[in-house]
Amino acid sequence: MAAAAHRAGDFVIDMVTFCLCRCGPSGGTARSLPRRPLSSRPRRRTNLMPLDTVSAVLCLLLLLLAPLALCGIALLNTGLGRSRSAAQSLLGALAIIAVAAIVFCMTGFSFAAYPGNTHYSLDLGSTSWNWIGARPLFLGGLHWTGTPASFAAALEALAAGFAALIPWGSGADRWRLGSVCLVTAVFAAFAFPVVTHWVWGGGWLATLGTSFHLGAGFIDPGGAATVQALGGLSALAVIWILGPRRTKFSGSSMPRAIPGHHMIYVLLGCLLLLPGWMAFNCLGAILFAGIALPSLVLVVLNTLLSAAAALLAAMLVTGLRFRKPDASLCANGWVSGLVVSSALAPYASPAEALLAAALAGGALPFLVEWFEVYAHMDDPSGAIAVHGVSGLWGLFALGLLGGFPPGQMLAQLLGIGTLLGLVFPLLYGMHWLLNKALRYRTSAEGERLGMDLHELGAGAYPEFVIYGDEFLPR
Repeated sequence: MAAAAHRAGDFVIDMVTFCLCRCGPSGGTARSLPRRPLSSRPRRRTNLMPLDTVSAVLCLLLLLLAPLALCGIALLNTGLGRSRSAAQSLLGALAIIAVAAIVFCMTGFSFAAYPGNTHYSLDLGSTSWNWIGARPLFLGGLHWTGTPASFAAALEALAAGFAALIPWGSGADRWRLGSVCLVTAVFAAFAFPVVTHWVWGGGWLATLGTSFHLGAGFIDPGGAATVQALGGLSALAVIWILGPRRTKFSGSSMPRAIPGHHMIYVLLGCLLLLPGWMAFNCLGAILFAGIALPSLVLVVLNTLLSAAAALLAAMLVTGLRFRKPDASLCANGWVSGLVVSSALAPYASPAEALLAAALAGGALPFLVEWFEVYAHMDDPSGAIAVHGVSGLWGLFALGLLGGFPPGQMLAQLLGIGTLLGLVFPLLYGMHWLLNKALRYRTSAEGERLGMDLHELGAGAYPEFVIYGDEFLPR
């Protein structure tokens, strides 16, 4: 009896402590995670406390799947470009991933950090604004024993490359390989880590709930802001600086259609994106939202349903408008649904995820047309609409969900406003300065020849070349 009473007392104390002091993976910052069952709410954890064995093994397996998302984006960008720039597009994707990974591990994670790490703050009155991380360089001080911070560093190294790949597709057929490597280095060293710290590293956006009682703070578990919207806004800046492709708007204000050269690449890229995106969303849910493992099935299901709903909505809209579905727009619709899931997957019900993604997929063809026809932006991959607008929509839709503490919508709007009003001007300034240092756009002759011949010395499809002596009598 005494032992039973003792166990019952321990259980009551544990539950009371859990309910009063629950916290996210920041190891000290209280964040309420609504809409989740009690079993999935995070217990107190610090960045030095290793994950349990099951969680660590699962995170490792997810990290092995996550690069499929980068492969998918690389193939999609290549397929939507011209055949004479295909090899340069894929080589550029490899270079972007390589540069982003190295630079982020050298300096980027020092600024991105992880909740509970040291940081630089701006103190105004009684409020402390956590602006940037202050970890040692070269991943110094990380414990490689299954700690959340070590898994976050690996995930963010991939995410930095993911975000940098998005504008690469928008600059297809005219962006020089050397300049994109320089841009990626600066992006992975400063731009991406700072935004990541604000959202994922315990920065001021993540702590809006504790600092100003705005819901649970700005929420972005899967990278709708840190990867998708950031990459889409970077693509917008790149397009403004590069200008359109040769002959795209020549002769009239109406754009000339330049279809992608390989729809098989595009659709195969979409298939690869699905498992990679599921891995990204699940890792974000574990590391940045404190979601318990049994609840990850909802994350996986919502990711699948979001892609499916957006694809079918895009097929319906393009089928009604053009009498036949458009493969490239449908593929981009699929991706837009995945982008929306980055924000909603751990929190939305399946019906809510379906609705939000269907709206994004249905609006996508109109957004792509508006940016091209009315804004005169030449965006071969549709990154502004697919990643930028859909990412912002997902963040906004999260604030519409019920069950969050009061002020959640305002926290989401502040995050969106920060991306548009502060981050985008800084991104544009970064690209403007780097373009002055190392010119982005290739020469007119290089664009006419194609980036493969001009920068690599050989085409991706040599069998397309027809030599005159092949038709001479033997």
